[in-house]
Amino acid sequence: MKVLFLGGTGNISSACVERALAQGHQVSILTRGRRELAFSGAVTAIEGDRRDGQRLRQVAQEGRYDVVVSFIGFTAEDVALDIEAFGGQVGQYIHISSASAYQKPPNSYLITESTPLHNPFWQYSRDKIACEQTLMDAYREQGFPVTIVRPSYTYGPTWIPSGVGGHGYTVLHRLRTGQPIISHGDGSSLWVMTHTTDFAVGLVGLFGLPQARGEAYHITSDEVLTWDQIYRTIAAAAGVEAKLVHIPSDLIAALAPDWGASLLGDKAHSVVFDNTKIKRAVPGYGAMVPFAEGIRRSIAWHDADPAARCVPNVEADRRMDAIVAAYQRLCREIAPPNE
Repeated sequence: MKVLFLGGTGNISSACVERALAQGHQVSILTRGRRELAFSGAVTAIEGDRRDGQRLRQVAQEGRYDVVVSFIGFTAEDVALDIEAFGGQVGQYIHISSASAYQKPPNSYLITESTPLHNPFWQYSRDKIACEQTLMDAYREQGFPVTIVRPSYTYGPTWIPSGVGGHGYTVLHRLRTGQPIISHGDGSSLWVMTHTTDFAVGLVGLFGLPQARGEAYHITSDEVLTWDQIYRTIAAAAGVEAKLVHIPSDLIAALAPDWGASLLGDKAHSVVFDNTKIKRAVPGYGAMVPFAEGIRRSIAWHDADPAARCVPNVEADRRMDAIVAAYQRLCREIAPPNE
């Protein structure tokens, strides 16, 4: 099939491009030309801004793609441009949404595609919900051939996952230097980490499926871990011991509001995903990379070029220290006096 990726050089999308190439698809990427393309097969690079409606229409008319996959639709205005450009010009349009759009706090820890979409904490999630609503309205009213895909936390070789402070090298740096790691809450909330190569199998498996039009799917691992287990698994892969400090999520959010939005709107809650629907649509799909193996690959990628890749975010590192210090100071202040 002839496939166009809107965005194709990121953490998740690059693995999906590789999977599409391996499956024999003819792949093009719409890019602003800011990153060098380095894929295992031939990829056609089309230069342009995804927010340029005129350029999108030109690309759609010239390409006549079987599948368009949008990784960079973040607002209703973004997807409205896509509907206008690709309506009547594409066999299937796949929008990459987010599992953070699911109801928070959840009524049940087990998430299915019918779980309501509602997130009062995180604007990113609300914008993704608006994208989905706009696209599904176009499907119902115009027959726009949309498929919604909702990844949860999906990591690849270039990411070291973390619930607090971002996905860069900082957490691994802190582990290796014996500094404390913030594990939100009591560290026991349930979470799922999905490797990009596994996600790609599910996504590419949806290409061209008529029954996928007008449907939503999440694609995640079935391996369920607590956040404490996640950090200890990273530490074990690095050959060190994790020093965990449990800090209430509300306090983290109060001290670092920009981190708090994604924490309270996503990672602070136990979430486990029922993957029955994607497995039914893509027979044989299953997440094959356990977190212990995936994180070993991520650490190896960083260590392969330490000067360029093993670089902590100085500001994130400083803020983590400040949050730990504030929490410890608060504990001392409210502790009962010694009798």
